Amino acid sequence: MKQEKSKYQIVLDNREIKPPKRNVAREKIRTMIISGLISLFLILTIIYTMPFTVLTWSGLFVYSSIVSLVIFLFILLIRYFGILFMSYFYLTKYTVETKPGYYPFVSIIVPVYNEGKIIKSSVESLLGLDYPNYEIIIVNDGSTDDTAEIAESLVGYHKGKRAMIKVSLINKPNGGKSKALNAGIQYSEAQFVLCMDGDSQLTTDTLKMAMRHFVDPAVGAVAGNVKVQNRKKMLTDLQALEYLEGLNLARSAQGFMQMVNIIPGPIGVFRKSTLRDAGFYSSDTFAEDADITLKILAKGWKIVYEPKAIAYTEAPVTIYQLLKQRYRWTRGILQAIRKHKKYLYNPTLNFNNSFIMWSMFYEALIWPAMNIFVNLYFIIVAIFYGIHITLFLWWVGIAVLDLMSAVFCIAAEREEFRLVPYAIIYRVFFILLIDVTKAMATVEEFIGFSMTWGKLERVGASR
Repeated sequence: MKQEKSKYQIVLDNREIKPPKRNVAREKIRTMIISGLISLFLILTIIYTMPFTVLTWSGLFVYSSIVSLVIFLFILLIRYFGILFMSYFYLTKYTVETKPGYYPFVSIIVPVYNEGKIIKSSVESLLGLDYPNYEIIIVNDGSTDDTAEIAESLVGYHKGKRAMIKVSLINKPNGGKSKALNAGIQYSEAQFVLCMDGDSQLTTDTLKMAMRHFVDPAVGAVAGNVKVQNRKKMLTDLQALEYLEGLNLARSAQGFMQMVNIIPGPIGVFRKSTLRDAGFYSSDTFAEDADITLKILAKGWKIVYEPKAIAYTEAPVTIYQLLKQRYRWTRGILQAIRKHKKYLYNPTLNFNNSFIMWSMFYEALIWPAMNIFVNLYFIIVAIFYGIHITLFLWWVGIAVLDLMSAVFCIAAEREEFRLVPYAIIYRVFFILLIDVTKAMATVEEFIGFSMTWGKLERVGASR
């Protein structure tokens, strides 16, 4: 017997909740006091050390280069070992700690725009989830290809791993991912929602492992573990290593503090009351995932990381696509930081949010600039002032750190060991290329150049 499909119109409200009024005068006074104390400390340091500084111009270059090498390496060591130790503590706690199962009804929101090549495989992967109580809501955001037709063919009840799963479809005019997610969230009657990308492929235990954390009523969201699906090429293998070492390692360290700074777009699970409290997704930045995370943290909710809530995503296969993606990520994060800049200036409002904001500011703005400047400066000094051996030893130290991090990440996540040698290429070329892109994006963001979302061309890779 043919299944009957119902169609009806719904009205959705995409307005953002207005933030509460603030005592601006008091906040400015606090900011002035904190800034004044820091400035006074720096001035006294300069006055005290000035008489001991007597150098020639040539000596100044060599001396400053050695000092810069030591300082840069010191900052790098603090960053690496701080992240490694917190990640280790989190994964150790995660391994020995047992959490009871928690199985409330969950709506999985799948926003799609011109995803005809992969929407069917994405939904089929969702039907294989080892979870008894969920539905799938596809939100077609005004696609111009055959996405709507393929998605409509999937509407109805399908046999899941543990129960019959309802698949619904919302067709709406194109308005961007944020509004598509909001449409699905508002349509859902569940108290928990899983938000993902249209190309995400979730593993069987993803939902079950993520939902355990919501036993704690203070947890507002769970960030999942994103991995690259289309590997076996140098560029995508480098991105696979980057996701492990550059993103998931930091996210597990943040999970130790229950202050994840970005809930990734491909896999994030939310308490709906948390999204309502934060004002839902906003479309005024190009990094809606960073923006919603900062809004949730500002409201005092905890965000935890679940390494076994895994989503495989399709990575860019050309350098142009990669740089275009990172350009958008960087500008979007800077837009989110600018939007929530009050926490950057005034840690007394919400220290946790200020800590996360400064870490994002450092990774998006300060670190890329430092990395580019240090590479250029050290090359020039090595050529003209003959400190080749010192520079070589410095690079060896950096390479050892990267190899150590790569081995730890791959061992912790039981990943492919063949990715470890890529750590050398990752440090020497890949990171520098990404940092140059970040620097260009930063300049254009502050100048105010216009930009558009763009669309990664899918190839429909399967895992």
